[in-house]
Amino acid sequence: MEKSREERIKEAVKVYYGARAQVVTPSCCGPQACCGEVQAGTQDVATPQSESACCTGLSTESSLGCGNPLDFVGIQEGETVLDLGSGLGLEVILAARMVGDGGTVIGLDMTPEMIDKARQNAERAGVGHIAEFRLGEMENMPVEDKSVDRIVSNCVVNLSPDKDRVFGEAYRVLKPGGTLLISDLVSSGLPEEVRNDLSSWAQCLGGTVEEAEYLRLIEEAGFDEVAVVDKVDASALLPGTGCCCGVVEEKEQPRVDSISVRAVKRTTE
Repeated sequence: MEKSREERIKEAVKVYYGARAQVVTPSCCGPQACCGEVQAGTQDVATPQSESACCTGLSTESSLGCGNPLDFVGIQEGETVLDLGSGLGLEVILAARMVGDGGTVIGLDMTPEMIDKARQNAERAGVGHIAEFRLGEMENMPVEDKSVDRIVSNCVVNLSPDKDRVFGEAYRVLKPGGTLLISDLVSSGLPEEVRNDLSSWAQCLGGTVEEAEYLRLIEEAGFDEVAVVDKVDASALLPGTGCCCGVVEEKEQPRVDSISVRAVKRTTE
């Protein structure tokens, strides 16, 4: 039986990031030529240092992401935090230090290789007793209803072909009044050949949607106070623009932005 488009996208993403967990890993979404590189499993995640902004001014801190959601989410000691698409575990480690011994940080990833590396990194960083990594998909989170205080994610939701399901699941697992903080890529005018290319999906471009659509999906999941709290032009990640020095005319060229979106789950249903 022929696989559905959704199945083919998920398979491409899983293969791409499974391979990245085993070899030299780019420090952000997009072409390797654009990003600093770190050796998977050997980076010193115990003392993370800021990268040189993924050639678009983005703060990556040696992760596979396009922003820093922990800057905006307001994590407190003793809380339970869920990181969607936890990758090598950097955000989980940083969040674990924020919640302390009385808290819990759950890293969710669909790639077994990333889960294995993340567990090793958390142990090396001394937060293995706080960090927990679960294998699963964002569209069907292996997390109990109303069980987490904060959800963070760094450049991962764009990889999903079913984003409304992702935000619905996020709403389900958050406690009333809980906070969602997503750093992700959005786009406008993206060529169809990019949207239809599986490698572009895996590299965080093919699955991007327009900013207004992204915010609408979060609102329709039930969230209140949906707001963009940070935004950076990331159009240098587009094919054909070159690395770091491509000139982008907004009215003539497609555009990609890195945004951080904050939202709150309603306290009453």
